[in-house]
Amino acid sequence: MAPSSARHREIVPVGDISLNVDFSGGGSTSLVLLHGVTANLAVWEPIVAILEKTFHVMAVDQRGHGRSDKPATGYSASDYSSDVARLIETRAPGGRAVIVGHSLGSRNAIVAASTFPQLVSGFVGIDFTPFIEDDVFDSLEQRVTGGSRSFESLDDVEGYLAERYPAIPRDAIVRRARNGFVEKDGLFRPLADPLAMAQTVQGLRENLAPALSEVEVPGLLVRGVNSVLVTAAAFESTKNLRPDLEFALVEGADHYVPEEKPVEIARLVHDFVNRTT
Repeated sequence: MAPSSARHREIVPVGDISLNVDFSGGGSTSLVLLHGVTANLAVWEPIVAILEKTFHVMAVDQRGHGRSDKPATGYSASDYSSDVARLIETRAPGGRAVIVGHSLGSRNAIVAASTFPQLVSGFVGIDFTPFIEDDVFDSLEQRVTGGSRSFESLDDVEGYLAERYPAIPRDAIVRRARNGFVEKDGLFRPLADPLAMAQTVQGLRENLAPALSEVEVPGLLVRGVNSVLVTAAAFESTKNLRPDLEFALVEGADHYVPEEKPVEIARLVHDFVNRTT
């Protein structure tokens, strides 16, 4: 299947559910972009605008998020990575792709690379690795489960997001508000399903070290220097586990590296793919 250079959005069946996917670019190498927990494909827009000049890009609303299906159960690493595998099988030219994931998406990229090496030619995992400490997960779970709120206006949404994500630039805050919330009965509510988010954040505690140990394809792991999710100690332990993989630090960024430093992330992805595929 030849990729189309025109950007368009489709609802794509992947087994028992369907995913909302944004397609763009005309390159022969496919990239699958996976957002973090509670987010959606729109967070990648500045990066897509750069990468689509070279690659066939598929930005995905993962299950439970955005405008993709939200089943009552099924939010393990296996569930998420199987969705990605089915998408690659049916929509990637040549049936292979590089997965680029942030946070939850990084976890899913690693598991997919480990489980489906025939479909995944490489991965870039941004600010999620094994060895994240329990107290960090406790704090993350509290933030995620506390984020299911209603707002009277998009201005209120933007104010809440700006307070919650103080390092994210203003344009990214507006993008999250306009694409991550929907008006219903006069109130704006998050598109991310609260029950799905609760199950997802619990699943993030699964031990990721075995999957990363088994990955045989090239990989790049990225950490924001100021990240509180992936501590310096967790990143160092990951290097010790897989010294053969590539590692990069992004200065001036905390956990939300793709939104804070989109040009840097696009460059890292571009160079990694050109080196390894």
